[in-house]
Amino acid sequence: MRQFTETDLDDLAIGAAILGTGGGGNPYVGKLLARAAIREHGPVTIVDIDEVPDDALVVPSAMMGAPTVIVEKLPSGSEAVEAFLALQEHLGREITHTMPIEAGGLNSTMPFTVAARLGLPVVDADGMGRAFPEVQMVTATIYGIAATPMALADEKGNRVLLDRTVDNRWTERFARSVTVDMGSTALVAQYALSGRQLKEAMVPGTLRLATELGALVRAARARHDDPVAAIVERLSGRKLFAGKIIDVERRTVAGFTRGRALVEHAGEELALEFQNEFLVARRGEEVLASVPDLITVVDSDTGEPTTTEELRYGFRVAVLAAPCDRRWRSAAGLALVGPRAFGYDFDFVALEERAA
Repeated sequence: MRQFTETDLDDLAIGAAILGTGGGGNPYVGKLLARAAIREHGPVTIVDIDEVPDDALVVPSAMMGAPTVIVEKLPSGSEAVEAFLALQEHLGREITHTMPIEAGGLNSTMPFTVAARLGLPVVDADGMGRAFPEVQMVTATIYGIAATPMALADEKGNRVLLDRTVDNRWTERFARSVTVDMGSTALVAQYALSGRQLKEAMVPGTLRLATELGALVRAARARHDDPVAAIVERLSGRKLFAGKIIDVERRTVAGFTRGRALVEHAGEELALEFQNEFLVARRGEEVLASVPDLITVVDSDTGEPTTTEELRYGFRVAVLAAPCDRRWRSAAGLALVGPRAFGYDFDFVALEERAA
C-alpha cells in the first residue's frame, strides 16, 4: 500500500503511454483530470493485488471510443464517476476498489479521478498489460469473466446500462453502438470482479511498471543519456526502426481510430498499421512485429511516447517492440487478440523468434 500524489502523475502518464502501444487515450488529458481530482480531494492509495481481500468488489474505470475525438471532446471526469455510480446502484453493493482496464495514456490515469472523488483505493493491475481497442480483449475474458453488467456515461448526462450479454464480444458490439451515439467517446465501468477473480485473471504491477518507465525516461534525459535505449532495456524489447514520419492516413470509423503511418530512413520505409493501437509493423512485405506483442512509437531524442492520434508528418521517431504478457501468447489469448482477430491473414510469431 502506498500513497500516490499528483507529483507521481508525470511519470505514470509517460510510462503508461509507452505501454499503451499508441492507444488508451491522450496521456496529457488523463493526467490533468487526475491532478485536478487529487488536488481537490487528496492523494490516492494504491494497493497491490495480494492486498485486496478475496471478497472485495473491484470495478475498472475507463474511456471507450476513438482517441482522435478526445482532442476536441474533452472529458471532465464526472462522466467516469457517473458510470461508476450507475454500475454500483445496479449491483446493489458498494464497490471497494477501482483499477485501470488497460495500460494506456488516459486509461491508466482515469481510475485516479474516480478514486480521488469517491475515496477508493486503486489496484496496481490492469486487464491487458498494454492497450487493446475492444471490450472483450481483456485477460478476464480468457478466464470466463463477463464484461457485463456494464455502465456507460457521457458529458450530456446520459447513463446507459448493459445488464447481460451472451458473451463479451456481444458486449463490445452493443457498447460500441452506444458509444458512437454518445459522440464516439464514453466513460465506462465494467468487468466487476471479486478479489479472488482479480488475482487470477488480471495483470499485476502495471502501474508500478509504468511509473518506473516514466522515471527512467526522465532520468535519462537529465543525464543526457539515451532514453530510447533505457525503455528497450527495461522492457526486454527491440528497436525496430528509426526515422522520419513521411505519411499518415487516419480516420475515425465506427468508434475507432484506424489508419497507417510510414516512417522513412535512408531510402527504407517502415509501415505501421493501427486500430486505436499499433497492430503491425512491416518493412516491405516482412512483418517485424505484430499484436499481441507491444509496438510503441517514441520521439527518437526524448523518448516521449506518441499516440496514434498524435502522429504527424515530420516527426522523428523510434519504433520499439516488446514482448506481451505470456497469457496473450496462449491459444485462447491469440484467438482474442492475435493478428487474425484483427483481420490479418498471418499467424502470430513472437518478437524473440522474429529477432532470431
